[in-house]
This record gives sequence, structure tokens and C-alpha cells, in this order.
Amino acid sequence: MSVKAYGAHAGDQPLEPIDITRRQPGAHDVQIDIAFCGVCHSDLHQVRGEWAGTRYPCVPGHEIVGRVSAVGAHVKNFQAGDLVGIGCIVDSCKECPDCGDGLENYCDNMIGTYNSPTPDAPGHTLGGYSEQIVVHERYVLRVRHPEEQLAAVAPLLCAGITTYSPLRHWNAGPGKKVGIVGIGGLGHMGIKLARAMGAHVVAFTTSENKRKDAEALGAHEVVVSKDADAMAAHAKSLDLIVNTVAAPHDLDALLQLLKRDGTMVLVGAPATPHPSPNVFNLIMKRREIAGSMIGGIPETQEMLDFCAEHGIVADIEMIRMEEINTAYERMLKGDVKYRFVIDSATLAA
Repeated sequence: MSVKAYGAHAGDQPLEPIDITRRQPGAHDVQIDIAFCGVCHSDLHQVRGEWAGTRYPCVPGHEIVGRVSAVGAHVKNFQAGDLVGIGCIVDSCKECPDCGDGLENYCDNMIGTYNSPTPDAPGHTLGGYSEQIVVHERYVLRVRHPEEQLAAVAPLLCAGITTYSPLRHWNAGPGKKVGIVGIGGLGHMGIKLARAMGAHVVAFTTSENKRKDAEALGAHEVVVSKDADAMAAHAKSLDLIVNTVAAPHDLDALLQLLKRDGTMVLVGAPATPHPSPNVFNLIMKRREIAGSMIGGIPETQEMLDFCAEHGIVADIEMIRMEEINTAYERMLKGDVKYRFVIDSATLAA
């Protein structure tokens, strides 16, 4: 079936209206009418060919929320009318140890919501900048937030799970002091989630102008990382750092903030490597540098339920679909608090 979408035919071309084909729902498929789709920085990198391997036409978008419009004959857990979400994963091998553990995000054959191989036309997945999507029921997530919050739920499907997963895995909670580095699309969710988990939250930013914002998001303390004295005051005090910055920067200054056995988890993905850290900052206090990538389907559902229970959504700015190219330019300048979300109804305008 043909649906309206926005995509690009080459990395040096803007996104524009295109018609794409979605498969008819199979026995285990869920068809979703998309209401809103968040705009992730990775959308920009991929559609512009800044990351290798972009397949064109490229239709980005992996922070999808909407309503079920049809289900396959063997689908048991969803029905027409349900509020649901789709994140970064729409398929995986379902057989490997990672899939068996509910960590489909680490499956070697994970199929991303866009730009991954598929038998569907045009031979690769097409994302959420579109009216509709059809996904196997295993990868569909239930949304329990009130419907009026639906647009602000969309970024939870990437920004939310990307920060929730390391906080959960490294046991952020009461009695733990957690640093969140960077106050943007990822970082603002990290602050909210760590605070809701009961941790003492310290936000790190290069800009004094973001102090009040970080405090409003829930940070107990805010440190301007350019202030050497402020950084020194937090030396050897943090149990965990979630580093959301997607640009190369000095990791040593942050490692020195960790206690013995503390961990810094990198979730930002810079285009070029970070400078290598001084190994003595690791071995002298048995510190660790780790990485984390989104989350599996069970954990993503857990995150959505946690956010619904605690009233957590993203801070968003709604845009019309035709404003996406301008939004990309603003996103590059950091001119958004903190996530753009596309109103998919504007596709039909």
C-alpha cells in the first residue's frame, strides 16, 4: 500500500515529499497510523550520508508513536485502537543469545527502523517520517501515558531508552551519585530519569546559561565543566557518569570525578574518536569506561512503564513535516529544547 512520507534521494539533497510502499500486515504484524515522530541527531547524520552505508531513498525516524489500525490474524497482545510506539528496532534474528536475553539491540542481525535490509520495497527499511508503518508484534511497545502526552512520549523511544538502559544496568538509585554530561536531547532525559530513580544527580555542561535549565529538569547540582575549581570539588565523588556528548572531548577530566570502581558510560557517538585517556586514571582507582546502545525490547517497555508511572516525558518543540530541513539546521546549532517532534498529521496537508 502507498503512504505519504518525507525522505531524501541523496545526501546532498533536502528531505522532500515522497510516496513509499508499506507491506500488508502479515499474520504477526501490527499496522500503525503514525501520530508523531521524534527527530534524532542520528537521522540527520544518516540521511545526509555522514555515516557510511546510507541507502536511498532514505526516510528517517525511529521515535514513533501512534495508534494501531490493523493487526495480523495471529497477533494476541494488540488490537485496533491501542496506543503504541516503535523505537530503533523492527526485527532481529530472534535466535541468538542476545535475542534470547531480550537484548535485540546487540543482535548481529538487528534490523533498524530505517536504513536496514528488508525484503520489503525498496529493499531497505523506511522510518517514521511517514503516515504509517507495519512492524512485527515483537517490536511493538505499549504506551500507557495519557493520550495528550503522546507527542512528548515519542523521544522516549530513543533518547529515553538510551539513557535509561545504562542507568538501570549500573544501578543508579538511592545512595548513588550520578553525573550526566551534556544537557541536550539525551542529557535532559538522563537527568529526569536518574532523579526519578532516586540518585543524587550532578549535571555537567560547558555553558553557564544551562544551569537553570538543568536545575528545572531535576539536577541536584550543576557544574560548568570549564570551571577547574568546580570540577576539582567533585573529584572522586561519582559512582556513575552517563556521557551523552556526541563530539570528541577530554575524557580524563571526567574520569577523575569517579570514585574507586566508578564507571563512565559513553552513549554519545562522535564522528571521530575521543582523545585517548591516560591509563593511570583508570588503573589507579579501578575505574571503567563502558558503552551502551539503546536497549532491548523488554527494557524499552520497562522504561516506558517507568516513565508513565513517574509522569516523565521529553521536553519538545512540535514542528510540521515541511519544517524538517529547517529543524535539522537548528539542531546543528543546538537551537532546540530539547527534541523536535513531527506532527505526522501535517503530511496530509
